[in-house]
Amino acid sequence: MKTFTSSHALFQVFSDHDMDRVFLVPGESYLGLLDALVDFPKIDVVTCRHEGGAGYMAVADARLTRRPGVTLVSRGPGASNAAIAVHTAQQDAIPMILIIGQIAARDLRREAFQEIDYQKMFGSVAKWVFECQTPEQLAQAAFKAIRIATSGVPGPVVLVIPEDIQQQTVEKPAFKNHPPIFGLPDAKTLEAITAKLARAEKPVVIAGGEFDCPGGREALAAFAHHWKLPVMVSFRRHDIYANDDPLYVGDLGLSNPAAQMASLQQSDFIIALGTRLGDITTQNYTFPQYAQATQTLLHCYSDSRMINWDTVADFPLVCDTVGLVKVLTQQPAPVPGSARQAWLEELRGHSQSWAAWPNRVPRKGVNFTEVVRAVMNHAPLDTTICLDAGTFAAPVYRHFTFKTGQRLMAPLAGAMGYGTPAALACALREPTRTTICMVGDGGFLMTGNEMILAVERQLPIVFIVSNNASYGSIRLHQERGYPGRVSGTALFNPDFHDLARSFGMESVRIHTKEEIDAVIMSAISQRKPILIEVNTSLDAILP
Repeated sequence: MKTFTSSHALFQVFSDHDMDRVFLVPGESYLGLLDALVDFPKIDVVTCRHEGGAGYMAVADARLTRRPGVTLVSRGPGASNAAIAVHTAQQDAIPMILIIGQIAARDLRREAFQEIDYQKMFGSVAKWVFECQTPEQLAQAAFKAIRIATSGVPGPVVLVIPEDIQQQTVEKPAFKNHPPIFGLPDAKTLEAITAKLARAEKPVVIAGGEFDCPGGREALAAFAHHWKLPVMVSFRRHDIYANDDPLYVGDLGLSNPAAQMASLQQSDFIIALGTRLGDITTQNYTFPQYAQATQTLLHCYSDSRMINWDTVADFPLVCDTVGLVKVLTQQPAPVPGSARQAWLEELRGHSQSWAAWPNRVPRKGVNFTEVVRAVMNHAPLDTTICLDAGTFAAPVYRHFTFKTGQRLMAPLAGAMGYGTPAALACALREPTRTTICMVGDGGFLMTGNEMILAVERQLPIVFIVSNNASYGSIRLHQERGYPGRVSGTALFNPDFHDLARSFGMESVRIHTKEEIDAVIMSAISQRKPILIEVNTSLDAILP
């Protein structure tokens, strides 16, 4: 290594914290950082085609590793393109560090070429925005960025590094963060919780993203079975709890049926664990009710800011969610009575009725629900399902039975363009697993160019593109609100089959329902990048 520079110091901090991959689109405003990366061969440099794609990859990678995903971009246009990933990281509670090369420090706030004040730009979205002023601050800022991105509600941090402070000689840092140590409720509180669990006739668990950690799912399952508690998962967290488990009673999402919600309102104890209880999970702040729940509410989350934020909890617990359920699992639990069993069967009935597969036959094209059913039937237990945003994904959320070992990677933010980059990040991080990406034609043309990485690195990803020549989700709302008045939602698409082949990837088409099973089975078994274009029916999703 040549002289140890400020850029080396930044990457030394990352390396010391086991951050072994960065996603970037190169820019002249951070050439010093690019130069330093040469001297860190253990940090995998993933060169992307668009800053939005690079950011999405970092978000997905961080969700798997629970370490901050790192994206490097240039100033101005590069930072603007990456903004969508910052928003996604904030909405999805994912630790991310966006590094932006900035104009020279001497020219700051003079409205120089491509200058942006990033505190103003990202201040309401990122957890912390810091613009380094001296070379020594690069390592210090990186050290703090890791801590802030991963503490409390995880989220994005933005580091801004002027181009003229990236190559000065500095001392090698020796910083090491330590995870926060959470306490648990005192003996009196635990006794009260245990007593309420024992007495409750209609309890329900709402399980959230804090169980997405090593041992978290297992601890949740052990707790639920010890106390015989019905379990629902929060918005788009389907893989937190095995959907084929007899205690699983569904998810809280965008369109829960009225009958199910009417039953849930009769619950007497809501045990919200590891969830922020956001607006979608709470069905627009009605379950639990805004301000004061009609049921007894236990809300456990590791960030005090989220406890009592919208609804006051009877048990407001700022602690380690996994640690809490482990302790509660050690407490003696009575055999549940007939009322508890009847309650479980009632909730289970609603869940199974809602998840039943439909048999709608469109006038033309393929009902994408049938493709989703085939994927569920043939996907092995070590499968990661990566979803983009759109109506094509609705049957996954409603009907797909996620079993133990299967993972769901879907943007809580509802961000189009997430699917392809997420699949690439997952296959890079876990190359032995099966990675299946499902994406609509609209979302695919936003970031689908990134799939060249799958060819470059021979990542075994099955890309399934639902092509209905429409922004289907918006068209659906359009037809409901303004029937027959179509504007701005039709798409003129390229030939996705030939496009994939031009990338050097095998490609096949599905035109009929009868072709689905054989194509899906073959694609999964091949263990190489392949694109499946599905001639999807628009008619199947419209009212």
